[in-house]
Amino acid sequence: MSVLPLVFTSGWASGINAYAVVLLFGVFGATGLTDEVPESLQRTDVLVVVGVLFVCEAVADKIPYVDSIWDTAHTVIRPVSGAVVAALLAGQSGSLPEIAAESGSLPEIAAGAVGGSTALMSHLVKAGTRMAVNTSPEPFSNIAVSTAEDLGVAGIITFAIFHPLAAAIVAGGLLLLGIVIIVFLAAKIRNFRRRKAERRARRRVAATWPD
Repeated sequence: MSVLPLVFTSGWASGINAYAVVLLFGVFGATGLTDEVPESLQRTDVLVVVGVLFVCEAVADKIPYVDSIWDTAHTVIRPVSGAVVAALLAGQSGSLPEIAAESGSLPEIAAGAVGGSTALMSHLVKAGTRMAVNTSPEPFSNIAVSTAEDLGVAGIITFAIFHPLAAAIVAGGLLLLGIVIIVFLAAKIRNFRRRKAERRARRRVAATWPD
């Protein structure tokens, strides 16, 4: 149970920016700021790869509509990354296939399930929010939202290293808030489309009505 808050927080953050999560954990572990990070996330080759991918995401995530394409491509990647990171944090070594093959591995598998499902939920919230933001005619909204997400992930992961339970509470609140916002935006979009369809129908009727 002691690692569960960190697992939940890492899952939430992975759904927003999985590469930043791996990069931050790896750097924190390699610099000795924490001993909670498994060696596999501290490897130089892993840090280089996720560092390059993080830069790619940082650019793509700030371009209107490109960000939505990027999100679609990461619908599988982010939850899988969240599950792997969560399992590694719980098991401190190995990978999900290795963990699943070992006896007595239920805590690691459970951690992977929590991290993966949380990452999927936060990813869907992020993707839905971005689709709404992309309706704005100017690009500054995308840049502002993307920057806020990057800073939020960095802040919450750093906070989680030292105060995992408090960070998990914050992450849970943000996830709940995001779900509420998505539901609200979905309702607004449905109402907008319904009113638009009604106006078109009235115009068609008016155009066909005899003088």
